Amino acid sequence: MIWLKFILIPLISAFIGWFTNWIAIKMLFHPRLPKKVLGMTFHGIFPKRQQQFAEKLGKLVSQELLSFSDIEAKITSPQNIEKIMPFVEDQVDHFLRHKLSEAFPIISMFIGEKTIAELKGVFMQELKVILPKTLKSYMGNLQQELDLEKIVTEKVAGFSSDKLEQILLQVMSKEFRFVEIIGGVLGFVIGLLQVLLTLFIG
Repeated sequence: MIWLKFILIPLISAFIGWFTNWIAIKMLFHPRLPKKVLGMTFHGIFPKRQQQFAEKLGKLVSQELLSFSDIEAKITSPQNIEKIMPFVEDQVDHFLRHKLSEAFPIISMFIGEKTIAELKGVFMQELKVILPKTLKSYMGNLQQELDLEKIVTEKVAGFSSDKLEQILLQVMSKEFRFVEIIGGVLGFVIGLLQVLLTLFIG
């Protein structure tokens, strides 16, 4: 009977360790709204701090993860400009061969293949200079009009508590489970040490 008590102590300690960690994780999200119990106010950490969480995330995304300078550098890089030049060249060729003749039928009578090729060459050289400048100017205007930090902050702050919990659990479910298991393991170890200490003293 005494050995049953020594076996139960580590098991009960393991349960207490797991249960307290489980409760702590639940309290990250619950209660959704402030509730008073015995004069103390309880409110889930994430619902309570959702606005601050949204603001921090907005700054992180706009400054570190998705800065306009990085986007601009990527879009206006010589490699990306070269990738879109074939499409631009097709459009210029289509313009010189079809659109121009439709708009000015008389001019088309004096433009042959050689002239079209020369004009296209001139246009393409000029566009290689103009296009990066145009894209940089556009990105500058876009940055002023599109406030990434504000957009992310408003989106996250506007999430329902259920939606926020769902997102965080999708990302951190394994970590939360690990915390619960660690609580049980540590509780079991502490209970086992209590048993050993009791036997040693006895």
